[in-house]
Amino acid sequence: MSAKPFALAILLAVALAAAGHAETASKSKGPASAGPATPPAATPSTDQGSAPPPQGWVARCASASRDAPLECAIEQTAVLTKTGQLIVLVNIRVPSDTHAPVALVQLPLGLNLPAGAKLQVDDGKPVDLQIQTCETRGCYASSPVAADLLATLKSGKQLKVSFQTLAKETITIPMPLGDFGAAYDKIK
Repeated sequence: MSAKPFALAILLAVALAAAGHAETASKSKGPASAGPATPPAATPSTDQGSAPPPQGWVARCASASRDAPLECAIEQTAVLTKTGQLIVLVNIRVPSDTHAPVALVQLPLGLNLPAGAKLQVDDGKPVDLQIQTCETRGCYASSPVAADLLATLKSGKQLKVSFQTLAKETITIPMPLGDFGAAYDKIK
């Protein structure tokens, strides 16, 4: 084998190994969802750290098998830069059977559970969410997305997710909505 083809073969092998490693790393991080984990996206309004610039809503579709229908969702996350801790994940999926959007919100542990969580678009009326369960990755609230809330999300500028700590301190995490409508149109 001459030097050129041998060098090309080594370069190709290294590139394939690096791509496989990057894919494995992206699959091993983040919360369970309908697709691979997303990078940090929204800026938390907590004193615990700051997040990188917003990256927007990400649309994903997956299927359990070739014959199963596609399940599609959009999501956005907020993480702390210093620790990489997930603070909030908002996932809105459209089930293939009902086609009615459902929101799943993942929050950190250490919450005042009876207070629940709230979603608010801009300065509109807050929507209460009951926290349904907690496990090692966080606490979860799920709710159908009413048509009026969906319209407000599409036209709004900012979604505020708020919850209380055990010390009853309210934490509000802002999440930009600039590209929500375009992302949602991909999955509806």
